[in-house]
Amino acid sequence: MDKKNTGLKGFFKQIDFSIFIPVLVLVIISLSTLFSINPSFFRQQTVALSLALVAFFVFTKVDLRILSYSSKFIYIFIIIFLVLVLLFGIQVNNARSWFDIFGVRIQISEIVKPFFLIVIATFLSQKITKNIYRFVGFAAIFFPVFFLIARQPDLGTGIVFFSSVALLFILSGFPKRYLLATFLSAMLILPIVFLTLREYQKQRILTFFDITSDPTGASYNAIQSLISIGSGGVFGKGFGGGTQSLLRFLPEQHNDFIFATISEDLGFVGSVAVICLFSFLLYRIYKIAMNSKNYEYYLCMGIFGIFFFQVLFNVGMNLGLMPVIGVTLPFVSHGGSSLLSSFIALGMVSNIAYENKKRQSMEIM
Repeated sequence: MDKKNTGLKGFFKQIDFSIFIPVLVLVIISLSTLFSINPSFFRQQTVALSLALVAFFVFTKVDLRILSYSSKFIYIFIIIFLVLVLLFGIQVNNARSWFDIFGVRIQISEIVKPFFLIVIATFLSQKITKNIYRFVGFAAIFFPVFFLIARQPDLGTGIVFFSSVALLFILSGFPKRYLLATFLSAMLILPIVFLTLREYQKQRILTFFDITSDPTGASYNAIQSLISIGSGGVFGKGFGGGTQSLLRFLPEQHNDFIFATISEDLGFVGSVAVICLFSFLLYRIYKIAMNSKNYEYYLCMGIFGIFFFQVLFNVGMNLGLMPVIGVTLPFVSHGGSSLLSSFIALGMVSNIAYENKKRQSMEIM
């Protein structure tokens, strides 16, 4: 055993602080905002944060190759849990996505995110010709998971999954004609998918094209979000000073629309700071991926995709640039499942960064 990597010093040596510190700042902003909205949200998120940090430290240490070898079993468990939550889960906000275990709600679609990326990364890293049979196999792995999440229905998580896996598909070296065929197929089935959506989901998408069409109904959330962002001005009104969130005009101000709450409290400067923190985090994850090989590369880029598209869709929703589809802001929105899932993914990236450093030092020697 390498004595340099034992003890407290060795433990902290395995943490990549270039990704941990910006996330820590985001979490501090989140907790401050949640406390100003409702102290009970702050307490709940603090408990969830404690568990999430434990998970982060565990996944900085775990051998990711073992998880890769177990990817078939991981996939089976993912399918089982997604089926069980459809059959026995509790319904919250029109979606059956949660298990209630001794009063603690766990959102299965959030928890499976990083583990499903292990399955996809393992499949793509296999040194087999990227032919039509591999393409069909890729689709056979992805679409059952996507379908089960869409059936809950969890439109936001489903779209994040689809976008992130599409990114990995593009990076994997499949022939471009497969990508084109997939895109054209998706365009053809979009009308069918739209018809299967719940009525409130259809209205949210339709009102995106005319935000003033239903100001007291489907457009209400988006309109109130824009008002909140605008009222913050340059420097904001301070934590707890935002009238839109304080007087509850802004719905889901602790969750899907927490970016609007932060913008009202901290103004343009605060919202830009949040975007800069995410940009630096994504840059670092990308750099770590570029220094990784094969399986670790795909896993790292998959995590990059999950964070990137969550931030893109959430901020886009808050600014009225995208339909309201229910996507949380990672590390910031209230929600224990989202926080736990995000820190597990971050732990995997930190793990990969440490392994990269070890490999590079051995190559130099």
